[in-house]
Amino acid sequence: MTMDQTTNSEPARRVGRFATLITALALFVSGLGIGWLFTEPTPTETAVAQEVPASFVESTTTTNVPLDPAEVRTDPLVAAPGSEPIADVAAALLPSVVQIEVIANGIEQGVGTGVIYDASGLIMTAEHVVQGLSEVRVRLSDGNKVVGTVVGADMNNDIAVISIDGGPYTAAPLALDAKPRAGSLAIALGSPWGLDSTVTAGIVSAVDRTIVSGQGIARSMLQTDASINPGNSGGPLVDREGRVIGINVSIYSSSGANDGVGFAVPIDRAFRVAEALVAGGEFVPGFLGVRLDNTTDLSAGAVVAEVTPDTAAEQAGVRVGDTVLAVNDVLVAEPSDLAAQVRAFAAGDTIELMIDRNGVVQTLEIELGARSGQE
Repeated sequence: MTMDQTTNSEPARRVGRFATLITALALFVSGLGIGWLFTEPTPTETAVAQEVPASFVESTTTTNVPLDPAEVRTDPLVAAPGSEPIADVAAALLPSVVQIEVIANGIEQGVGTGVIYDASGLIMTAEHVVQGLSEVRVRLSDGNKVVGTVVGADMNNDIAVISIDGGPYTAAPLALDAKPRAGSLAIALGSPWGLDSTVTAGIVSAVDRTIVSGQGIARSMLQTDASINPGNSGGPLVDREGRVIGINVSIYSSSGANDGVGFAVPIDRAFRVAEALVAGGEFVPGFLGVRLDNTTDLSAGAVVAEVTPDTAAEQAGVRVGDTVLAVNDVLVAEPSDLAAQVRAFAAGDTIELMIDRNGVVQTLEIELGARSGQE
């Protein structure tokens, strides 16, 4: 069994860590334990939904090319926040935030959020908002609605890209050159319960938080207590300078609504996934090639129980019995942490793996491979 497969046994252990904080863990969409922030309309909203004009459902063809990261807007929107930094950020960024409406047979089936990250009309959102769709309806900040073409979607990272015509648009700057810090200001913008242009704020509660999905996929996420609810999914989490630091995708909840524990895909990974999709390909996550166990003495780390032949781990000299302590200075407390960190990188990326081998701490430089069949 490979490292990635060991994460299938992790959800119960991970949920156990939250048991003292969360009395009941409920999924308000699919019953998996993490709430996906895509809201379906209330019966009243369904009853008053308007028939979609024939002109709306006609397909659109849009040609996009991936951005060079050097061309991505990263400049602060609010260079010197004043006494109302949240209001300043909201005023600057809301023109880049859109509401995504899923329509079937002329009836609105659900609402999510997206953020324009390229002036040509490229929008980042969550994969579960557009799941299985080729078109959606996009409501811009000025109230106008346009057809959105789904360029691509990545279930493993829960990121998708939508393209709209009619630009140029105001693109949100992305914080690709800075990692958020726990305790720093975090602002969420989106359409909770379909209420567009809603602004909430809190802090970054944690970085590099390992969350195991209902499918057993371990992901490294940003955690925030900014109020996010169904409908916020796919919307931006923003810093005090108005730069996007993450894409909101899920919450822990005992009620189906905000309990102050939300999660966002870090923007550096979300952007890499988006650009792979725009290029017509896919983001291939890194693969190490080990099976892991917990330490036997309750200490932090993940013990290598098996090294798969002809993988990155074997080529780099990882041995059975090594205890992995960190990946690129991010501490590894248990096997799922290592799985999440490795999957945050792409095949071909180089990482530094800190290990303890017979009491001697050393660092291995490893070029990650791809799982067999994904090369």
